[in-house]
Amino acid sequence: MLYREEKDSLGTVRVPAEAHYGAQTQRAVDNFPVSGLVLPEEFIHTLALLKKCAAAVNRDLGLLPASLADAMISAATEVMDGKWAGEFVVD
Repeated sequence: MLYREEKDSLGTVRVPAEAHYGAQTQRAVDNFPVSGLVLPEEFIHTLALLKKCAAAVNRDLGLLPASLADAMISAATEVMDGKWAGEFVVD
């Protein structure tokens, strides 16, 4: 498997090259293999919906640049559509 190096306040950690998550998630995977269960699809969908709505509201209030909000809305929509289901690896 190919890896990339991610850095955070604890140092450097190897993350699978194809992963869309970073150092903190990889540390959780490495150090806290609690149950091996994954979050329910409905839970992930709901979190994405909340983030999508928050981005839209903050854009509309002028608190978030439209380009950033639109990117967040697009990403949240992809999560809601199940495109990134394999990226939620922490139980």
